[in-house]
Amino acid sequence: MAFSSCQNEDYDNISATTKVAIREAGNQLLLKNQDSTSLILPVLELDSSVYKLEFNQPLTFEPNQLVTAIDSSFNVAFLPKNYRVEVLQCSDNEVAYSYEIHTEKERTLIPCAGRVLPNGCYTIKVSFLNLTQENDSYTWLFCFLGFGMLLFILKYFLKKSKLKTNVKAIDDDFEKLGVFQFYPEQNKLVKAATEISLSKKECELLAIFVANPNQIIKRDELTKRVWEDNGVFVGRSLDTYISKLRKKLQDDTSIKLTNVHGVGYKLEV
Repeated sequence: MAFSSCQNEDYDNISATTKVAIREAGNQLLLKNQDSTSLILPVLELDSSVYKLEFNQPLTFEPNQLVTAIDSSFNVAFLPKNYRVEVLQCSDNEVAYSYEIHTEKERTLIPCAGRVLPNGCYTIKVSFLNLTQENDSYTWLFCFLGFGMLLFILKYFLKKSKLKTNVKAIDDDFEKLGVFQFYPEQNKLVKAATEISLSKKECELLAIFVANPNQIIKRDELTKRVWEDNGVFVGRSLDTYISKLRKKLQDDTSIKLTNVHGVGYKLEV
């Protein structure tokens, strides 16, 4: 009986946290579009893993802004990493835009992130995927909080110790890039004692730019060299990965990945 009560209380806590996180994502989306007056309607829980976000006014936004806002808000709230986001048109409930995020990066789908949605009335539906095991984990975490916190602290210090060891063991096989050290063979950037992981394609793109600093690299050349032997190149994949690289390099203002309109990109050092 006590365990059942604990489960119900944990579920209510998770649901409340999820609603707050989704509402904050909606707030970030409006602020990115210089809208500080529109109201965000109450977040509705359609199912145990499905939530709906609505606004009282029509809006327009770039899908990448929505991706960033939700990712940022969910990370702060420690919400599950596997979810689907659908932007539905109020008039006919048809999907105007959608994407999926997975812990396995190769399963993540973010199509056409740079295409602006026209001004209109939209509902945003967030569906968490494969939550059975994750909900069980949350239940045990909340019921045995003390034990969970102990594991977290131990893991933190072990990871910190391992990071220091790895940094000391780094050899000279890197490229100097501003305040960063770029290790193309290890798919990472290192700034001071901080490691920044890179996906395979992010690493391949950055290696091309580092080998050709301050030179314009044409879009066709980039897509051919990075995607030619790796399956189908979809829509704005190049722009999406360039945007990810910019965020990871933003700590050094002396480095810029600039867009040369209609031609390609250039790494300004």
